[in-house]
Amino acid sequence: MVCWPYFDPEFDNLPERIYGPPCRVCIDNDSMEECTVIKVDSVNKQGILLEVVQVLTNINLTILKSYISSDAGWFMDVFHVKDEHGDKIRDQNVINYILQAIGTVREIENTVKAMAYRNDVFNNSDQPSEHTAIEMKGTDRPGLFSEISAALADLHCNIVEAHAWSHNARLACVAYISDQSTDTPIDDPHRLATIEGHLTTVLRATTTPTQSESEIASPQEVKTAEFGEGTNMTDVERRLHQLMLSAGDFHRPEFEAMTPPPSSRSDGDEEGRKMVVSIENCHEKWYSIVSIECKDRPRLMFDTVCTLTDMQYVIFHASISSRDGRSLQEYFIRHVDGYALSSESEKEKVIKCLEAAIERRVCEGVRLELSAENRVGLLSDITRVLRENGLSVVRADVKTQGEKAVNAFYLKDILGNEVDTDVVESVKKEMDDVIDFEVKNDGGGSSSQQGGCLSSSPPQ
Repeated sequence: MVCWPYFDPEFDNLPERIYGPPCRVCIDNDSMEECTVIKVDSVNKQGILLEVVQVLTNINLTILKSYISSDAGWFMDVFHVKDEHGDKIRDQNVINYILQAIGTVREIENTVKAMAYRNDVFNNSDQPSEHTAIEMKGTDRPGLFSEISAALADLHCNIVEAHAWSHNARLACVAYISDQSTDTPIDDPHRLATIEGHLTTVLRATTTPTQSESEIASPQEVKTAEFGEGTNMTDVERRLHQLMLSAGDFHRPEFEAMTPPPSSRSDGDEEGRKMVVSIENCHEKWYSIVSIECKDRPRLMFDTVCTLTDMQYVIFHASISSRDGRSLQEYFIRHVDGYALSSESEKEKVIKCLEAAIERRVCEGVRLELSAENRVGLLSDITRVLRENGLSVVRADVKTQGEKAVNAFYLKDILGNEVDTDVVESVKKEMDDVIDFEVKNDGGGSSSQQGGCLSSSPPQ
């Protein structure tokens, strides 16, 4: 007779039975009159704050105030939030999604299930993961996004979705492509290598012998990205942040030193107050205290927390608030090795990277929104018309919704100046196959005053 040791099947759940569940989420609509309070208590791990903020950002919640504490292996957080309409969270489906998504951020498998639930709740059934993802970074130049679109069209690739950011003469782009003839993912290694090589050649056309050391240190790079099932917009935005950071967009171009500063910048407000980022050390507690004051806007906390996390800093405590259109953020951080920022050069780099993270999402210029019947080469044709009219794309969000292609571009002229209305009218006349055409002079920020809109439809 053979005896085997007995293991209680409930043994794996013993810590939860003693200390409670590893993550508790409470959504309170009664304590505050004007906002919903979300409380999160969880076993701590590196990056958990970013994961929680990412869940809230996924559904376009505005974080008005937040308090974070994560000492002694436990993460405790309080968020004051509103929905995209400025109201409390009343929709039970949204509440259920938050409870499920935050409650499972520690488990990859369950997180994917939560994202599938989100797609059902928010009617977001089109999954970019059904296509091949390509990511690009490099030195920007006028017309580069148009050249990338044309190159993919020449390679018989259909652009299903694309997102591009440019900042400080750097470009980062994530594009989802499919085979032009079959509309299926491209998985042939030889063809992917050809695509990557062709796009790399397009990006490297920017490189000149007179480039500065910082530009040479950020090579043009194209590679197949790995986005798993359940990929959402904040996953793409985090990757864009990472690409821009690795491309060195926190270095300002040398030509800016010779250019007079513009009358208004994206990091200022109506009263002319500018962004201020500072770092000082708390020697008693071995923390570095990062203080940020800037114009408030949606997704601001996501951008700053994302950057600190990707730079391998741990956030132990934080306080975020908003007052009179200004955001005040304070983070108590250490490097993952347990030490505070030890040198002035390290502090200066963190300050520059946070400034870049805040600036790169906000685009000054004209926002052009186009909606048309989707067809092969549509994006290439649209961006070619823009380029031929002397317009440069500084940010792009391109999506396919069923049979429709929905494109949004922020535009400036090739010198970086505001777009003339006559040029816009010329573009409208050339795009006779565009169903909806709208122009907004909103300065790139959702909290800015919006100017007039122009819209037109093609003749019947």
